[in-house]
Amino acid sequence: MITGTHVIVYSRESDADREFFADVLRLRSVDAGGGWLIFALPPAEVAVHPGKNDVHELYLMCEDLSATMVELKARGIRCDAPEELRWGIRTEIRLPGGGRLGLYQPKHPTAIRSGRVRSRTSKRPAKRRPAAAKPPR
Repeated sequence: MITGTHVIVYSRESDADREFFADVLRLRSVDAGGGWLIFALPPAEVAVHPGKNDVHELYLMCEDLSATMVELKARGIRCDAPEELRWGIRTEIRLPGGGRLGLYQPKHPTAIRSGRVRSRTSKRPAKRRPAAAKPPR
């Protein structure tokens, strides 16, 4: 049914931000035609939070935010001061085009690390189908 996730980042300086994804984050890409790059992302997960609008956010995750920030700084990328939250340690990366990209080290279990896929329906017993009628002889 679902085979992947396609994320769109809008930018005032899309060429600069594409270079950022390629050169700084070192994400693999394919050319979709005419030099239009589409980048591969690490495994992803989605969380649905209550809200009053239809705003969506994109966060990259890492295992060690401090080490990741040091590595990004060595590549010339500035991150905001990290913020310690109940669910993780968060910062934002400033993209060359002026946008911001969330980056955090989760404190919560992640669907990526669990290696399990649980469905809400998996807790219900399977419905029994009525036995098929036997064909006459």
